[in-house]
Amino acid sequence: MLRLLIFVLTLILFNAIGFGQKPYFQNKKFTLKDSLRGSLRPERTCYDVINYDLNIKVELEEKTIMGFVKVNFVAKEDFEWLQIDLDSTLNIYKIDYNQIELKYTRIGDAIFVQFPKIKKGHQHFFRVYWSGKIREAKNAPWDGGFVWDKDANGNHWVGVACEGDGASIWWPCKDHLSDEPDSMSISISVPNGYQAISNGNLISETNFGDSHTKFTWNVSYPINTYNVTMYIGKYEHFRDVYTAADGEKLALDYYVLPENLSKAKKHFEQVKGMLACYEKYLDKYPFWNDGFALVEAPYLGMEHQSAIAYGNKYKRGYLGGRNPKGIDFDYIIIHESGHEYFGNSVSCSDHAEMWLHESFTTYLESVYVECTYSYDEMLRYINNQRFQIFNSEPIVGPKDVNYLDGQDNYFKGSWILHTLRNVIDDDAKWWAMFKGFYLQQKLKITTTEDFIRYVNKYTGNDFGAFFEQYLFNADIPTLEYQIEPLDKDSISVRYRWKADVSDFAMPVKVGNKKKYLTIYPKVGEWQSEKIACSIDDFSVAEELYLINTEIFRD
Repeated sequence: MLRLLIFVLTLILFNAIGFGQKPYFQNKKFTLKDSLRGSLRPERTCYDVINYDLNIKVELEEKTIMGFVKVNFVAKEDFEWLQIDLDSTLNIYKIDYNQIELKYTRIGDAIFVQFPKIKKGHQHFFRVYWSGKIREAKNAPWDGGFVWDKDANGNHWVGVACEGDGASIWWPCKDHLSDEPDSMSISISVPNGYQAISNGNLISETNFGDSHTKFTWNVSYPINTYNVTMYIGKYEHFRDVYTAADGEKLALDYYVLPENLSKAKKHFEQVKGMLACYEKYLDKYPFWNDGFALVEAPYLGMEHQSAIAYGNKYKRGYLGGRNPKGIDFDYIIIHESGHEYFGNSVSCSDHAEMWLHESFTTYLESVYVECTYSYDEMLRYINNQRFQIFNSEPIVGPKDVNYLDGQDNYFKGSWILHTLRNVIDDDAKWWAMFKGFYLQQKLKITTTEDFIRYVNKYTGNDFGAFFEQYLFNADIPTLEYQIEPLDKDSISVRYRWKADVSDFAMPVKVGNKKKYLTIYPKVGEWQSEKIACSIDDFSVAEELYLINTEIFRD
């Protein structure tokens, strides 16, 4: 117990002095709660979760939940204390291990459980029993919690989303991105007449004759705990099949409200074309044995693994907007399904690196447009994202404090990848590298450093300064230039980079759009180039790079 008290006091001190924060984040007020959620203390690293067996009962009228979770684990070190997490508004009434009721200490949402001395390599399980009234989301999916709604017939319609707040807002777990269980069982008991839908495959449906029916689902792949979900309602279910390039069949399951059945059967046809595009550029759908599902939800959407929340009201784009004219796809289907690859299959280990989820998936939208429409339409689509880039903070945030913030993780990150493609300037190499990184990290935890190392090795070039500028600084580089006419058909261009990183030296295309010339500016060092182009026809290829441009005046 003394070691635990020292640990808590140390965390309080570190939070008071802003321990470990970069200058960009000094004004962020991280709390003890943030550190308890975000840090990897010995009480977390001492064990690895192999499997969760989640059993819950939901009372719809009372909006309450009760149940237990069996946590199967292997000890990575000798330990006597471990940490699990559960929202402080929910009540734990027992934790047991090997038929012994364990003592525990609760500090907000973090629960420190005392075990008999556990030896490294030991495999066993413990159970946590809990109940309570679940937090209601004020603005799902951005605000975590349950959404309690009614369908057109007045029936209960329930969903949950918890990406930033974490799975521990509704069930006890080791709530850190670095530890995904290898598999999971999810049993949900709901009042008779309702369906409970979750991740993976439905294994059984059991009516116990006590006014409730239990639905048991099984996930056979690793899964982020925030992707564990449930939907409760009176759904219509229909199926389809996607055939991969090698002829293998993938089950497509759709759960929709009855009044939307005919609309959904037509609208969801775009899923098969999307899966074909992602297969072409990445690989086959990664959770093949668990199937692919869209489940109509009472909020916009969420990338719940193999059971994606769909709430875009069967409209094009983002609730009918955002997409440029003529590019007609459903944003939620394309984006959230893209997360099956980046986010669910390839996963980060800390919220500070959520760009590995959101940036790559937002970039997949433009990949889908290029695959379905054309390269020029892709340029039109991705350039439509630029007005949503703010450059307010670095893409990569502070670690160990459960940091999750910023729209730039989406659109700026997408543009960083678009820029990298054009810096490499070899599409065969780019697509092979993009796919190669995915295949290497498939069904694994990855880091920003993993991606940088992969890019450097694959290209044979050092992109360290590129990533330092774009990921670890808020501002984007500015190309300063001056133009002088030489004659009617040629000009002299003087240029240099203005950037935070002193050795930033990214090539960029300039000149006549019909025949760009590549120049190689450096930070703070003027260079010049003769270009066969008139002043009126000169441009910088800002459609290809995330940069600012500025005409330098002496």
